Amino acid sequence: MSDSNTTDFTNPSTFILLGVPGLEAAHIWISIPFCIMYAIAILGNFTILFIVKREPSLHVPMYYFLCMLAVTDLVVSTSILPKTLSIFWFNSMEIDFSACLTQMYFLHCFLVTESGIFMAMAFDRYMAICDPLRHSIILTNSMVAKIGVAVVLRGSILVLPYILVARQWPYCRTNIISHFYCQHMAMVKLACAEIHVSNYYSLSVVFCVFGLDPCFIAVSYTQILRVIFSLPTKDARLKTFGTCGSHLCAILAFYIPCLFSALTHQFGKNIGQHFHILIASIYLLMPPTLNPIIYGVRTKQVRDRLLRLFTHKGT
Repeated sequence: MSDSNTTDFTNPSTFILLGVPGLEAAHIWISIPFCIMYAIAILGNFTILFIVKREPSLHVPMYYFLCMLAVTDLVVSTSILPKTLSIFWFNSMEIDFSACLTQMYFLHCFLVTESGIFMAMAFDRYMAICDPLRHSIILTNSMVAKIGVAVVLRGSILVLPYILVARQWPYCRTNIISHFYCQHMAMVKLACAEIHVSNYYSLSVVFCVFGLDPCFIAVSYTQILRVIFSLPTKDARLKTFGTCGSHLCAILAFYIPCLFSALTHQFGKNIGQHFHILIASIYLLMPPTLNPIIYGVRTKQVRDRLLRLFTHKGT
């Protein structure tokens, strides 16, 4: 590697992404599950969008939010996987400074957006089960669109300071990032500047998004479960709870890897760096891969429309 990567500089034109340090010899093998997960995410989420667009009976708030989730998953996976696979396959480790900031922005922005969409979906289920008479009055198409715009704006506004500050920092240590994507904390460690304000802001964003959003979802589902358990028959309880099953599975697939990654960073000081990086990959890639499978398998309307689509093509 050239000396320019380790000598003093303040405005690097490129960064070097190392992929998974310590496992360079296994990059080709690691790329196989990454590639499979990306293919499933692309195919599955585009299938969800296609089915909802083609089926008029699915033009309701629940499936509009599902489409927002699918678009978000496509952006998250596409913001990192093409570059990651080029590192694994072609050893293409360089990334332009502006491209690095752009990747960081889209990744973090749409992770915050995805959390907001889960919160909106929880509100939709709350209204549908706890106050069904007002559900269609409150969650009109225009209101769903406003919620979608608000969720995206929240992500954009909260993440934008990361980029503005990172763009101004001097990077005088190295331009080598020991990761397969431009992670915010990895770039913070490279900066030769006062970073305490940035750290405090990052903690506040994490608390607001990954602390308050799950609390709102938990409160919504507490009320939902209270209504479900008050239903007179077991069949009614199971049928009503079944409308929430897919959403609950998707929430767990998003927040549990996120929590596990945070805990390993906090308490796993003696764990190898490659393990932390692989855990981060699970946290980023599992939701886009699993969400279309969860909704395709567990949601009867999506499953039936998908079966009719393939049956019609076969005929």
